[in-house]
Amino acid sequence: MNKRNFTTIKLNQGEMHVYDFNGVKLHAYQTGDPLADEVFLLEKAGQFVVLESPCFVDSIAALSGYLEGKTVAGMLVAYHGAGASFLRDIPKYATANAVEYAEKGGGRALIDQFAAAFGSAFDSGIHAVTHVIGEGPVTIGGIEFIVHRTAEAFDVEIPEINAVYTHMLGHDCHSIVAGAGHADGMIAQLNAYIRKGYDLILTSHYTPEDLKDARTKISYLERLKAIAAACQDGEAFKAEVKKAYPAYSGENYLDMTAGFFFE
Repeated sequence: MNKRNFTTIKLNQGEMHVYDFNGVKLHAYQTGDPLADEVFLLEKAGQFVVLESPCFVDSIAALSGYLEGKTVAGMLVAYHGAGASFLRDIPKYATANAVEYAEKGGGRALIDQFAAAFGSAFDSGIHAVTHVIGEGPVTIGGIEFIVHRTAEAFDVEIPEINAVYTHMLGHDCHSIVAGAGHADGMIAQLNAYIRKGYDLILTSHYTPEDLKDARTKISYLERLKAIAAACQDGEAFKAEVKKAYPAYSGENYLDMTAGFFFE
């Protein structure tokens, strides 16, 4: 499946890219919100499963309109626990650590920061999880998902479309990297994706990517570690990374990465 082989549908807020896998469709919603969030819908035999939630009021309204009149079997809530007004009454699935992350952990801290920054445009309500799931397969709406618990929440394999979902990749934008050890973990994860030969890698903050993009990100992470090892402070680190990657977006993520490498 080519990552550019999709049909585009414009919404009132953002746009939808629809991929047809002959039996299962992937609807990739680019919210166009201030955090560049991405939400995924899997459609099979007239049922939809939602992967992650929009968190801003305008994108919630747009996606709700897109799903109006359609049967939604459930939602997997991994890293984006806010946006509780979206599809309030459908089944919500998450691992116990994802619930903890959203309600009390790092996810809650981010939700509070975004609420302070964006005010009423951001829905800070946290989704109430109705089905706590564990590691391994779970079937929702006739589609099998394979859950892999992570330090913060969980990633999801979707075998029927040979895809995997994780929080962040972004081959030409900065990511939040919490030090050299975290970078090594990300590299190991991306190498695992390459070995498994996924057609698409789905993330919460970027359009669907492929294995070429995974290789590009590995090179970036290796370079990031080398730059950090050669710098004495966060400002010098950021300057060198910007020099190496002048066209990359996500400068706010680079600021956070510098904070982790140079606390």
